[in-house]
Amino acid sequence: MLRGLYDWTMSRARHPKALWFLAFVAFIESSVFPIPPDIILIPMILAAPRRAWLYAATATLFSVLGGLLGYAIGYFFFEAIGQPLLEAMGKGDAMAAFNARFNGVGFWAVLIAGITPFPYKVITIMSGWTAMPLMTFLVTSIIARALRFFIIAALLRTFGAPIRDFIERYLGLVFIGFVVVLVGGFYLVRYL
Repeated sequence: MLRGLYDWTMSRARHPKALWFLAFVAFIESSVFPIPPDIILIPMILAAPRRAWLYAATATLFSVLGGLLGYAIGYFFFEAIGQPLLEAMGKGDAMAAFNARFNGVGFWAVLIAGITPFPYKVITIMSGWTAMPLMTFLVTSIIARALRFFIIAALLRTFGAPIRDFIERYLGLVFIGFVVVLVGGFYLVRYL
């Protein structure tokens, strides 16, 4: 299924409305859609490398806006249904403790989900569910999504089609490695 969608997007990457399609997929992927915008972003940049920065900026903007929708889903859904159920089961205090722990590392959770293959929509909804400070969520989402999409754009603009296989296979692992090194560096600075 994913391969068919990828082939379809490759064939339509030069279409005049491709930018709107990218914006739509980036928006809904951040809250409900299972397919990442990279599958559309990559062929669009390969088809028109001079527009790489426009495509990366569009994916970033609409992904963050979609993330705000995911945040709202988590925030309002939990208030209306989740919290009363947990309180009825006597787990209201446990949820408050979980919220405090999640929000204590919220910056890292959003950053990691925003740049790695981990489903970003899970963190957007969780961030609203735990009432993470909206500004923390927003700033971290902008940083994470911009990093992801602009690195892809820079690689494709610089190296073109030959880098596509690397991105499709290994970029998620590279991002995970980057996050591990980044977190490890902060840990070393803080505790050593």
